[in-house]
Amino acid sequence: MTGVIKAVCISSEKGTSKRDVGKGMLVADHGLEGDAHAGPWHRQVSLLALESIQKVREQGPNMHPGDFAENLTTEGLDLVNLPLGTRLKIGSSATAEVTQIGKVCHAHCEIRQKVNDCIMPREGIFVRLLAGGPVQTGDTIEVL
Repeated sequence: MTGVIKAVCISSEKGTSKRDVGKGMLVADHGLEGDAHAGPWHRQVSLLALESIQKVREQGPNMHPGDFAENLTTEGLDLVNLPLGTRLKIGSSATAEVTQIGKVCHAHCEIRQKVNDCIMPREGIFVRLLAGGPVQTGDTIEVL
């Protein structure tokens, strides 16, 4: 299964929306360089499918990639149904392992306050980077 990276997003603070910067560097066992969520833990990079964002758009809010605080917005992969431990190739050289599906959303989340809902707890996934490399909009992401 193969999909496409539709956005590469970072933020300087946790609990806020991210901005699409178009490209970045995935650092092994750390995360997306320059992002507040990067670090040596199991949730180094967050992913959300564009298809999930489009479901929210149908309910009214005009949401964009990064608005749900995801690092990578993808298209064409059924992220939420990937089993834990699934390995992904991101771009030309980065590899990652799915470590968590969904999350607990904290009460002071900027996104929840804006739209009264957040899909990351239900449809976002998190990965740990096994190998780093560049990533940019248009790159492929594939299940290994």
